[in-house]
Amino acid sequence: MTAAGIARLAGVGRAAVSNWRRRHADFPKPVGGTETSPSFALAEVERWLRNQGKLAEVPLRERIWQQLAGHPAGPLAALVQAGCVLLVVRDRPAQWLDAAGGADDRQAADALPALFAPTLAARLGETRAVAVPDSAALRPAVPFLRGVADLAAELGASQAYEFLLGRYLEANPRQYTLTPPGPAALMAALAAPRTDDDAGAAAPVVLDPAAGAGGLLCAVGRAARLCAQEADPGLAALTALRLALRTDADVRAGAGDTLRADAFAQLTADAVLCHPPFNERNWGHDELAYDPRWEYGFPARTESELAWVQHALARLRPGGAAVLLMPPAVASRRSGRRVRAGLLRRGALRAVVALPAGAAPPYGIPLHLWVLRKPLPGAAAPAELLFVDTAQHTVGGAGSVRDGHDWQAVQTAVLDAWQDFDRHGTTEERPGVSRSVPVVELLDDDVDLAPARHLPPPPAGGGARELQGVRERLADTLRLTADLAPGAPSPAAEPASWPLTTVGELARAGALLLRAGGVGAAGAMASAGAVPPAAGAPAVLTEHDVLAGAAPSGTLPEEPREEPVLLQAGDVVVPVLGGGAVVRVADETLAGAALGRNLHLLRPDPDTLDAWFLAGFLRGTAGTRRASSYASTATRLDVRKLQLPRLPLDDQRRYGERFRALAAFEDALREAGRLGERLVQGLYDGLTDGSVSA
Repeated sequence: MTAAGIARLAGVGRAAVSNWRRRHADFPKPVGGTETSPSFALAEVERWLRNQGKLAEVPLRERIWQQLAGHPAGPLAALVQAGCVLLVVRDRPAQWLDAAGGADDRQAADALPALFAPTLAARLGETRAVAVPDSAALRPAVPFLRGVADLAAELGASQAYEFLLGRYLEANPRQYTLTPPGPAALMAALAAPRTDDDAGAAAPVVLDPAAGAGGLLCAVGRAARLCAQEADPGLAALTALRLALRTDADVRAGAGDTLRADAFAQLTADAVLCHPPFNERNWGHDELAYDPRWEYGFPARTESELAWVQHALARLRPGGAAVLLMPPAVASRRSGRRVRAGLLRRGALRAVVALPAGAAPPYGIPLHLWVLRKPLPGAAAPAELLFVDTAQHTVGGAGSVRDGHDWQAVQTAVLDAWQDFDRHGTTEERPGVSRSVPVVELLDDDVDLAPARHLPPPPAGGGARELQGVRERLADTLRLTADLAPGAPSPAAEPASWPLTTVGELARAGALLLRAGGVGAAGAMASAGAVPPAAGAPAVLTEHDVLAGAAPSGTLPEEPREEPVLLQAGDVVVPVLGGGAVVRVADETLAGAALGRNLHLLRPDPDTLDAWFLAGFLRGTAGTRRASSYASTATRLDVRKLQLPRLPLDDQRRYGERFRALAAFEDALREAGRLGERLVQGLYDGLTDGSVSA
């Protein structure tokens, strides 16, 4: 087990585990891993924690996870075995007790394959995604499997598997690309039949041809059959078991390359959901040149995503819907313009939705959703295409808060526009949000389908009336700025000669507490069993927030690797990159926020140090130059080397009042700049779009 696992066992942060290793000579020695990420024996760690009084009993879920991670056949095989056990425990509990209840390990291992086989056949049909584990593989794992059954009694079979699979996926983030719950739910809702057409309709058959961990199919509500194919055989097995445990629908899963070896070649689905691999060059361009799926044009070698689009359409019944998560370049690359034109002319592509940046991996770009319908034979092609842009629903910096979007607002905006358009073939324009565009206007030389090109943003100022309000606020702020402007500085009779000290010396003397931030500003929210941060979890004050004078905009990861440092009013926050151009004193609005990366917190003893005095002297150019390192391309501040004078507390407070006044003046200037930029851009937009008269 790793240090993170030890922290979970003891209910502490990773920093506490590091301290134990340094301070206690009898702490268990690593038995594997690397120097930077060592692993330890569970039994030794458990014994040490009990001896230290730091652990009364290992939680069952943690014990089972550690056994899974250390399974002799590897965690993938352990998850397959666990899924088989959980299916049997849920569907055939009496037979599980007969096979494993009173038998010894060897007898149980010999009996279990005969129990697994009919259970898998009943839930997964003839699928070969999950092979029945044999007795030899099960013998060393029987105690683990009994523990899995106990976990099912505690959590329920489905939730037990969600926990184990979710923990496995979180431990291997680079190996798997997952669709977060927000986009998955939106895609499932877009593909669902219209409510006015759904009365009495049979439950749909839904396909995901690039299923990954099954996040998209998990988001589907009522379904008669869920069909999943995944290229990775191990992940295909886990997805099949996950779906079988989560739903009563008939589950079919296949392993293999979908484009080259389609496991559902004869399927006619009601809906297709797909998060295909992006930018694949080796997708079968040479072998599949004459494939009948390319009904809308043969995709170029660089257009693998358009191959997935046409595969989805080929597996749909007429009138069925497909929703694919796409990189934005697919909407405008010249190499794909003929296929895009074919999709428009035939009426297969019905909407393009731009998601907020950071909605799904890769997090740095705003991905698109393509909504398609397979044309009905003999029906006229729709005359318009819907564009929707949800970028305004991003919370925090783009990509900095992975699951920090208001997904309810995103889903409402998209579904309101889509459902109206789907019923009537057109919709009223909502400036900057949604608009339906005649297909004939899109069939130019580029066939550019990027929503940003067809959805000009609303005026920055929000119209003439709001611009007037901005102007009034700017005038008030400018008057405040004039009132706060410092008076003419009077020269000192002679340069001050103070005895100096450093932040490091003050920290050692106990005059202040020095802490470094380190929590991430974003949670790695996987679709497998992940949940949003708990209500009341602290926001993260990021480096960008400090530099911009903004409110905390980051969110804690679901399981931070270390205990977050929480701010108190009066703390002094110093960014360590950029040469010390900004120092911020926390007020009540920042109290309780967590300190982000590249930030240091200085908490002065109020009986010894004035916070504003400390913050003001830390911004002095001469001091920050002496404490800065220029060894790399980014100037880094060594906070411990920052100097300030040794002055009596009354003198500190006198200087502190001057520094506080300067900070208020600086804030007013910053606000005036923001309002001025908003007013100027709003006037430009209003004059050019006609909403403001010249």
